[in-house]
Order: sequence, then C-alpha cells, then structure tokens
Amino acid sequence: MTQALRKLLTLEEFIEWFPNDGKRYELHKGVIVEMAPPTGDHEKVVGFLAAEITLEYRRLKLPFTIPKTAFVKTPNSESVYSPDVLLLNLNNLPNEPLFQKQSTVTQAASVPLVVEVVSTNWRDDYYDKFGDYEEMGIAEFWIADYRALGGKKFIGDPKQPTFSVCQLVGDEYQVTKFTGNDLIVSPTFPKLNLTAQQVFDAAL
Repeated sequence: MTQALRKLLTLEEFIEWFPNDGKRYELHKGVIVEMAPPTGDHEKVVGFLAAEITLEYRRLKLPFTIPKTAFVKTPNSESVYSPDVLLLNLNNLPNEPLFQKQSTVTQAASVPLVVEVVSTNWRDDYYDKFGDYEEMGIAEFWIADYRALGGKKFIGDPKQPTFSVCQLVGDEYQVTKFTGNDLIVSPTFPKLNLTAQQVFDAAL
C-alpha cells in the first residue's frame, strides 16, 4: 500500500494560509507545525529576556528593535520560524524583500541575535533551529533551558538548567554553557550584566 505524499508548502503559501486564530504556527521543512501553547513560566522568561535585551540596546543607542510577531525564513530549507525573541537590525530591513508585506526576514544581517526559550519540543531548538540559524549565518543564538528539558549531551548529566550562547565563528556555532551564578557572556552585548540564575528565576 502506497501512502500519498503530503504537499510541502512554500513561504508564500504558508503566509497566505496563516489563520488569525490566536495560535502560533511555524513551517518546518515545508510542513505546518502548530506550536504548543506557551506556559506562564515560559512567557515570563521570554518577557524577562526581551526586557533585558531592550534595556541594553537602548543603553548602547543601537538601531535595533524586537517585533511582536515576525518570521525568520531559513535559506535552503522551507522552514519559517517565529523565535521567542527576535532582535532586528533596523538598518538592514530596507534590504529585506519580504519584510514590509510579510514581516519575514531572510538575511543574517537583519538578525544580530535570536533567542529560543526551551519547552517540551526541545529537539526543535537544539537540532533544527540550531542548524538552520547556523546555516543562515545568524551571529548569535541563545538557548534558555530554564527547566532542564534538553538532552543530557546538551545540558549535562545530571541535567540542570542551562543557558547556552551560540556564537558564529566562521560558518559554525561555538557553544558556551552557563549555569547557576555564571555571568552570561554575549558577543553582541559584551557589558551585559546578567547571570544564568537570574534568567531561570524569572520563571518563578
């Protein structure tokens, strides 16, 4: 018995389909994926990190912004992600052909930093998004695993809450892990005064 292949969607088809139903969707290799509803503690961590990043780029008077809703389209796979925190470089947005009408960026120069706060679908963050953001050339990627949900090879054994900073060196991410009262080291914000524990405590 042969099984009919599911039609893979393009970005344009995904945007045209996207319903106004209050739910979050992403396109993973051409397949629509409904994201699990966020928990309250997850959203507190997202809000905390967005606020800390905003304070820092405003202090430095950088031409950045964090949109409420925007998509990142990866270059070689039909994947469209809606990151938990997406830092945009306003100076490069005029070069983005899809941003004005579809709120979608495709160029690494538009994204100084992207943040994913880990939930139960942790493999998306540690495997798919890690690889796609790396391939796209996004300079810095944070993974905030405040509930220690990721695999042991990512957060250690025994597992513990871990904040990972992935810095693009050449064409590959180098990952530095922070736990407890470690001061987070960020290439984008070298004077960021924030510990991993402060991020994890935001969920409480």
